[in-house]
Amino acid sequence: MEKKKLIIILGILAVLVTSVIIYFFIKNNYKNLKSGNNMSNKNLKEIEEYILSIRSYNAKIEVEIQSNKNKNKYVLEQKYAEPNVQKQIVLEPSNIEGLETIFDGNNLKINNTKLNLSTIYENYSDVTSNFLWLNTFTEEYKKMIETGKQNIIEQNGIIIMEIKDADELNKKLYIDRKTGKPIKMQIKNVSKNTTVYILYNEIEINSLKRDDVLVFRLKNVYVNM
Repeated sequence: MEKKKLIIILGILAVLVTSVIIYFFIKNNYKNLKSGNNMSNKNLKEIEEYILSIRSYNAKIEVEIQSNKNKNKYVLEQKYAEPNVQKQIVLEPSNIEGLETIFDGNNLKINNTKLNLSTIYENYSDVTSNFLWLNTFTEEYKKMIETGKQNIIEQNGIIIMEIKDADELNKKLYIDRKTGKPIKMQIKNVSKNTTVYILYNEIEINSLKRDDVLVFRLKNVYVNM
């Protein structure tokens, strides 16, 4: 009799444990599903605000520069954290593989990992105008809002943010409607007939802090004033 009661109690406990596990499994999957659909439920204005409020990103990109004379391709890894901290590593081509550029908001460091040499340019400001960076596009887009030279549309599940500045540069950022992540950027120089394509093969948004970007080792540093 006692053995029978024990079996019944154990059976009830097993059912309760199974029920709890199923409950939390369903709850967590519902949360993930709901979270994954956040972007698809947002309107154009909300997605625009999301892109313009990116605080950091980590990306692996392919860059193709086309002109009348030639075509060049690069594979780069980029890390950015606000207010203006950047690190870029060349992965391809092989002749400049491992070349790092690191900007801490004030100084630019160029690190040749093959030769184990580095150079520092103090009080460097030109990096802020580098068109290869996503944050450069978003900052320019914000400025163009004041003049009305920006636009945002949706085509076949792809959101396109566009700006046209005074230098005859037409820039378009293509964003996946479902994920809210950039897919590619296209930059056209009308006067010079040059086009730059940037493909975001991998990108993580708002996952980095300033210190994550600036982690590096420098030896044999030469300072340029």
